[in-house]
Amino acid sequence: MTAGPAIRNGDGADAALAAAAEALCAAGRRLAARGWLEATSGNLSCRIDGRRIAVTLSGREKGALTPADIVAIDGRAPPPAGVSAETPLHLSLYRRVPAVGAVLHVHSLAATLASQRAAAEGGIVLEGYEMLKALAGIATHETSVTLPVFANDQDVPALAKRVEARLGHGPGMVGYLLAGHGLYAWGAGIGDAMRHVEALDFLLTCELEKERLFR
Repeated sequence: MTAGPAIRNGDGADAALAAAAEALCAAGRRLAARGWLEATSGNLSCRIDGRRIAVTLSGREKGALTPADIVAIDGRAPPPAGVSAETPLHLSLYRRVPAVGAVLHVHSLAATLASQRAAAEGGIVLEGYEMLKALAGIATHETSVTLPVFANDQDVPALAKRVEARLGHGPGMVGYLLAGHGLYAWGAGIGDAMRHVEALDFLLTCELEKERLFR
């Protein structure tokens, strides 16, 4: 697969890219402070415009990101060298639902363990929690949400196709898990994606604690 070119602006004149980079740096600091992006793990992205996506470069410490660690890529082309190997998972979401404006991937303890625990079931049912109202489109705790779990795979393009086939092309779901790996969550912007990450991690922590305390 031939990589598409990165779309960069070295002279800093691209105000939209600069704003996206600053927002992703702030998100990286916030998530890293929670211990969810250890050892350079995770990857973050947001939509710049109708074509471009700002994404973190591979191997960067997310709690210490600078704008130099963020590049703009063509959302319609294969990802270029240097960005995270998991970028196809981000691009699949942007292409699948135009309303997606940001995607955050974290390796929190709760997401890693809960995803491994539920790998065989293919999903985790979350129901009866007030925190469900933090997820877009949910207005009551009297609901049930199934968070999909996918088997991890080092063939990321193939994994992206499996994820897309299961999620479909409509709005609704705001996250999924990779077994033994972590959580992907998204939203209309970085603020929405951050809220979804935090809410889902809280709910997964509740599920783990419930199993520990009431088994």
